Amino acid sequence: MLAYLGRRFLLILPTIFVPLMLVFLLLRLSPGDPAGMMLGDQATADQIAALRAELGLDQPIYVQFFIWLKDIVTLNLGQSIFFREPVMKIIPEYAGVTILLALVGLSLAVVIGVTLGLVSAMNRNRPIDRGVIVSAVLGISVPEFWFALLLIFLFAVTLRWFPVAGYNPPSAGIVAFAATIFLPALALGVRQSALMTRMMRSSMLDVLNEPYITTARAQGLPERKVIGSYALRTASIPVITVVGLAAGHMLGGAVAIEIIFALPGLGRMLVEAVARRDYPLVEGGVLTISLILAVLNLAIDIVYALLDPRIRYQ
Repeated sequence: MLAYLGRRFLLILPTIFVPLMLVFLLLRLSPGDPAGMMLGDQATADQIAALRAELGLDQPIYVQFFIWLKDIVTLNLGQSIFFREPVMKIIPEYAGVTILLALVGLSLAVVIGVTLGLVSAMNRNRPIDRGVIVSAVLGISVPEFWFALLLIFLFAVTLRWFPVAGYNPPSAGIVAFAATIFLPALALGVRQSALMTRMMRSSMLDVLNEPYITTARAQGLPERKVIGSYALRTASIPVITVVGLAAGHMLGGAVAIEIIFALPGLGRMLVEAVARRDYPLVEGGVLTISLILAVLNLAIDIVYALLDPRIRYQ
């Protein structure tokens, strides 16, 4: 098990480094000068040159790369060009919102997807099965931003059960937090729940036709135990793959949801930082997302190994 985890841990390094290197190159090769944007149109050429020298932007790109690489290795993310504050101080304020949004959205997607997929498989070719399949197809087809606007119109504007926008942290109370996080999380998770529904249904149908399930039923085991102790455990392995992909999608797709619901999250911060050419803040945000995804992938690999011991020896 330790050797298996060691191999998976080594795969984290390129997962983190490659996106960061691409972001470094794209930011510096794209048009736009951070110094000029900060000082405005009234700044003189000497003022812009002085600020570029202060920020290290007058150095050749290869020199900036090695300085950036040293700072990344030492976790010295520098100071935000726009906010004039350390990146390590700014990132947690925004990352916490995105992580909570993704966790709640992923939890809703797993609960809805696994439940509907299981119900559909156990009622194959019945009306409830056809209804679940149609709902899943619609869920996959509907864009998240459109579903978010539909939720706002229905539950916030028409019924007034939830606020239209804004965010209350958990410290404001669980009710206040749930009121501002539920609709964004549902909008973020509905498409992934549809994918999990279809995957769970297909996987469960395959497992129910396995010989060991037939043997368990022939031995007189209760159907609840056959499904819960044998079929569900095996059928969950492909679904876990979808869960891992869904987690990555939610972190990337949270941008539109955060903008629609006015959430102060990491995705919205990155969009604004890119527009301002705030290199350290963008790189810090990408590093944070890469670390979160790497940890999630490692956790999923551990769950794989626990559910199916054969994976440890591959």
